[in-house]
Amino acid sequence: MKILLVSDTHKKNENYFVVLKKVKPDMVIHCGDGEGCEYALTQAADCPVEIVLGNNDFFSDLPRERVLDLEGYRVWVTHGHNYYVSMGRETIKREAAARGMDIVCFGHTHRPVVDADRTVTAVNPGSLSYPRQEGKRPSYMIMSLEQGKKAGFEIFYL
Repeated sequence: MKILLVSDTHKKNENYFVVLKKVKPDMVIHCGDGEGCEYALTQAADCPVEIVLGNNDFFSDLPRERVLDLEGYRVWVTHGHNYYVSMGRETIKREAAARGMDIVCFGHTHRPVVDADRTVTAVNPGSLSYPRQEGKRPSYMIMSLEQGKKAGFEIFYL
């Protein structure tokens, strides 16, 4: 299963639409801060789309978090701001492990990362609209999940 991970698009969706056409995913996971564009983000995709609430998604009825069972993996999706991800990944990884998750997908920092250990893999696709990492290139991630195989994570830049 090829899953497109994105986050922090902040109403600036042009790059998202380009990536959707390029990647043709089986599923999209948006880790929050779409800022009211849920309908556009969902309608543009020719696959299931899961979106969670970000700290800038005011007046939204999006779920704060989601737990997805995908190809034998337990995947927790959250924006991350409630778990202090701007200060590091320790808290969110500890919480994911306590909840029995294999993977936690988050956003908020606008910086892509794959942080894997024996217990939990924490991934952040960065931002397609307002990147903050060195070089400031818009980023997204492909998460490859297949029953009985090791999960794959690849960061891509525009």
